[in-house]
Amino acid sequence: MPLNRRKFLQKSAVTGAGVALAGAVAAPSAEAAQGRRPARRYSLTVMGTTDLHGHVFNWDYFKDAEYSDKAGNAMGLARISTLVNRVRAERGRCNTMLLDAGDTLQGTPLTYYYAKVDPITAKGGPVHPMAQAMNAIGYDAAALGNHEFNYGLETLRKFEDQLHFPLLGANALDAKTQKPAFPPYLIKRFHVPGLPPVKVAVLGLTNPGIAIWDKAYVQGKLTFPGLEEQAAKWVPKLRAMGADVVVVSAHSGSSGTSSYGDQLPYVENSAALVAQRVPGIDAILVGHAHVEIPELKVTNEQTGRTVVLSEPLCFAERLTLFDFELVFRSGRWEVESVAASLLNSNTVEDDPKITKLLSDEHVKVVSYVNQVVGSATETLTTVEARYKDAPIIDLITKVQEDVVKAALAGTEYAALPVIAQASPFSRTSEIPAGEVTIRDLSSLYVYDNTLVAKVMTGAQLRAYLEYSAEYFVRTAAGAAVDVEELTNANGRPDYNYDYVSGLGYEIDIAQAAGSRIRNLTYGGAALDDGQQFVLAVNNYRANGGGAFPHVASAKELWSESTEIRTRIAEWVTAKGVLDPKDFASADWRLTREGTPVF
Repeated sequence: MPLNRRKFLQKSAVTGAGVALAGAVAAPSAEAAQGRRPARRYSLTVMGTTDLHGHVFNWDYFKDAEYSDKAGNAMGLARISTLVNRVRAERGRCNTMLLDAGDTLQGTPLTYYYAKVDPITAKGGPVHPMAQAMNAIGYDAAALGNHEFNYGLETLRKFEDQLHFPLLGANALDAKTQKPAFPPYLIKRFHVPGLPPVKVAVLGLTNPGIAIWDKAYVQGKLTFPGLEEQAAKWVPKLRAMGADVVVVSAHSGSSGTSSYGDQLPYVENSAALVAQRVPGIDAILVGHAHVEIPELKVTNEQTGRTVVLSEPLCFAERLTLFDFELVFRSGRWEVESVAASLLNSNTVEDDPKITKLLSDEHVKVVSYVNQVVGSATETLTTVEARYKDAPIIDLITKVQEDVVKAALAGTEYAALPVIAQASPFSRTSEIPAGEVTIRDLSSLYVYDNTLVAKVMTGAQLRAYLEYSAEYFVRTAAGAAVDVEELTNANGRPDYNYDYVSGLGYEIDIAQAAGSRIRNLTYGGAALDDGQQFVLAVNNYRANGGGAFPHVASAKELWSESTEIRTRIAEWVTAKGVLDPKDFASADWRLTREGTPVF
């Protein structure tokens, strides 16, 4: 076992003993320097990031340009490093901690490159750029995110070994022993002259949805019980071990909702529920939801105490600060107050130390994504793909159909018709006319999904499409249509709306959800509910992501580990020329009582 991992698992999580690091020593107070009794107060700042998703620099690899958005945000760990340095200078490094709430290992061409192109798992392979950056900045701990599992356990464990701090996951359990497979917590001691040290416990919790989303990697190996249940188990233990402050780093949003429906008995976004129901927690660093929460105060229903939550914006665009004020009473430290706030990465420049450290890795990835793989006869874009059948999405479904047909050739299922699903992941992706590069295709398919073939009936596909059509806001015939207000009904994200190629259908948005699919056909004839089809579907959806009906329980015929994005690049490379006549199809349209919307 590598030395640094052995260090973190010493007094192993399996035995329930935590990882205790020696605390930094605070500077002597003015009173102590003058020989008087030191103040019986202590100020502590816990900083936090979340959902970094491989963003080291303020760079958009898909656009091959400096990142910018309409809100004027900036991103990247190089900016966070500058903010962290500033806070440490102001408050004393020995009086601060730095945490992360997960989703570090996936999300940009940089993370893909060091997982697949120049993998960290290779013999003599590189140190992952995210590990290098986070080590250099000086993180104390990070919770596991669900995307940490996207490249499999070997890559995750290698990344863990490269870190100088623990990856925490109290609810990531060994499937056989049901004991933690990762350190569940960290305890850090902050020394105060003349008084006992302040003990800060950090409990790491990850998302139960991993059991669905990365089933292929974790089934039979790891289980992921609920955050609330595991917090109720561990927080009392941490208090019994003498923790004066308990901070939870949770890869779980605060809404109390789940994208996977009732497939799991645990809530996906349960951070606020944990605060409300589990006593003994002072603050929760929230992740997973990609929303900005400067400060959310939740009252614990058992103790009446306030728990402070904060979620910094993803991609290293914000840094959370939890400011704790403690007072020493009756022989122990007590938290007197907690306040949360955010710092914005757009207020500072990159830390030159991080730029120097990772400039070579950045250049390699830029060179990789700018490789030309073909040419396009016309510009293809996703701008209208949410509400119009766009050829650029048909490219995805065509590739998936071709791969699955080839995989099933010669099998007993070869005669079944193959259809495919795809989602409009991006609203800004564009494949320009002329040269097509890897980055163009990567911007179209931003996730590291892989391909699965499932058998579904006509009736099941009808239900699947009805569920997908719930994405649209009901709009009466004759009412004005605002495309900015037409989609994402009830908060449904774009990635949980699916096209299905190979079938013809209309979506009547004037009708109530559940009764919108009209004129559903296959091969020009009304769809036979009993007919069998092979659905070429991404692994996220195949495993139940988005809670689409029937697909998770459908019979699986085939799957692979090659990313759909890679399959698209291979298809374009083989064709040489990207021409819509080779893949575009008119499968569906929006209507209102039979009249096309567009």
